[in-house]
Parts: sequence; C-alpha cells; structure tokens
Amino acid sequence: MTTPTPTPTPTPAPASLLLTDIERAVRGSWSAETCTPEYRSRWTPDNPARDQCGVTAMVLNDLLGGEVVRGEVHVDGVRVDYHWWNRLGAGVDVDLTREQFGPEEIVTGGVVIPRPPVAEWRRLREEYELLRERVLAVLDRRRAAAAGETSRQEAAEHGRNDTSVASE
Repeated sequence: MTTPTPTPTPTPAPASLLLTDIERAVRGSWSAETCTPEYRSRWTPDNPARDQCGVTAMVLNDLLGGEVVRGEVHVDGVRVDYHWWNRLGAGVDVDLTREQFGPEEIVTGGVVIPRPPVAEWRRLREEYELLRERVLAVLDRRRAAAAGETSRQEAAEHGRNDTSVASE
C-alpha cells in the first residue's frame, strides 16, 4: 500500500491579503472621528484602540465574516460599558481593541449578537462608514502594490526565460 503524497500548501495569490494586512489597515485608520462619539474627548493617539471596538468589530465582520461578540466591561464589579470583538470559524476570537483597557477594567462574558443591517443603526453609523472607507482604501492600495510587484516579477522572469532560450 502506498502512502498518499501530501498536498502542498498553496501559496496565497500575490494580490491576496493576510490577516496582518487587515490588522495594520484597521489600526492605522483609527482616529477620534472613528471612536464612540460620547467618549471622543477621552480618545488619544497614545491609546488609539480606545472606544473603537464596536466599529472595528463591524468592519472586521464585513471583511472576514463570522460572528460579532459582546462582552461587559466591569470596574470594581460594576458594569461600566460593553466591549465588542469577532469570532471566526472554530471559535477563533479576533479582538483588535482589547489593549484599550486599563488593569482596573475587566472584560467578562461574551455573547454572540446578531448583526443588524447598517441601515437600521441609530448610533455609530457615521464612525463605522468612515473607518470602513479608510480601511478599504488602505487594503486597495496594498492589493494594487502587490499586483504591481507581481507584474514586475513576472516581467523579470519572462525576460530571463527569453534570454535563456535565446542563448541555447
């Protein structure tokens, strides 16, 4: 009996994105204008994830699918806020804003919340749309740069092949 040959892991397409590309795009797109409006005055560049969790979870849900999860933020045993993050397949949680909390702020629980259509949002719609627009623009530039690099590599490879054939 022969052992089947393992299938090689496919190389991502050059214009595809990695989770790290998405993370960089999101983190680089945060600002006071994308955070929760009622807490905008406490947002600082020193803690850019502060109050970005809701809009970030929705943008990641747009890009990656999965579920949106809501936990509670407690200080001294009292709920002071909610915290939002994403859950992908196989129970993998992606939380790009967890570092916003100080040691006195404890995130508890985690309940999957059905995502309402954007048209029904009463709050955070403008912040979500701004963050989404910024993130997609960064990712589009990343894809274009990757596609350009692939074209240059293919042209260089094609040129080498032409040279090697001509010299034979």
